Amino acid sequence: MHEAILINGLKDMQMRKTLYRILERPHHTDQAGRIVDLVLIVLITINVISVTLETVDWIYADYKQLFDFIEIVSVAVFSIEYLLRVWSCVEIDPEQPALVQRLRYMTSLMALTDLLAIAPFYLSFFFAIDLRFLRVLRLLRIFKLTRYSSAMTMLLDVFREEANAFFAGTFILFVLLVLAASGAYLVEQDVQPEKFGSIPDAMWWAISTLTTLGYGDVTPITPLGKLFGACVAVTGIGMAALPAGILASGLADQLRRKREALAAQYRAALEDGVIDADEAHELEEYRKNLGLSKLLATEILQDLKQNASSHKLSYCPNCGEDLARYHLPK
Repeated sequence: MHEAILINGLKDMQMRKTLYRILERPHHTDQAGRIVDLVLIVLITINVISVTLETVDWIYADYKQLFDFIEIVSVAVFSIEYLLRVWSCVEIDPEQPALVQRLRYMTSLMALTDLLAIAPFYLSFFFAIDLRFLRVLRLLRIFKLTRYSSAMTMLLDVFREEANAFFAGTFILFVLLVLAASGAYLVEQDVQPEKFGSIPDAMWWAISTLTTLGYGDVTPITPLGKLFGACVAVTGIGMAALPAGILASGLADQLRRKREALAAQYRAALEDGVIDADEAHELEEYRKNLGLSKLLATEILQDLKQNASSHKLSYCPNCGEDLARYHLPK
């Protein structure tokens, strides 16, 4: 009996490892994982299109059964996917307790995104949810594509790494918002009490001016108010550029690190002087996972080969002594 339990346990572990490899593809070379990813991407795309078309009343009335069928199938697939991911996530670190790993995974951003994709369907059985609100929630399934998009993954990494900088920018914007609304209230409250009668009322003008939108529905009309509004507008230009600069810098840093990571893989593969077929396949999969273009990868490889060639010419092939020491100055 103990042997049967042991055998069943080993089978469960093997099945869990297989599912983890297929769903998470840690080595990015699994064919079954590619197929599963492709099916899920197609299903997510169909869901986004379906939810969008449902908002057109005559289309929804004519194809209601088709939309309902898509929803039921999608929820079933996404629910199974979510449960299997939670069950197999133990393979991330088999040394850790299973319950701790599952709780950690369930509170991760990607797991919460997967849960958000199916939660509205089940909540509708217990709560009376407005159909329009439910459609909007279902449209959030588009965020599941983040798992399969290297560009979106890189963007999320930038937000995570530059969180302190973004927080500082947001705090500065909040301070300027209060100051701008307070100034507009002081100079415009007497002539436009319906628009600048209080600081909260003036905040709409302040936020639209600071963000350089300037709808024009609320504008200062006094000379002092116009001067103050011009100063706020100029300040807003700098505030709008601040998060853009942080984002651009973060993306550039991410791209640099990915280039360095790919260069390190190429350098390791070139240690024996040649890249065989297996190494080339693994490097290609690694490149795709990083989201780098073939042209960029080719340039990195060529640079490494040129550097290796010049390095060999600088040293004696027999003893490895630096030949540059024997070069006479001109």
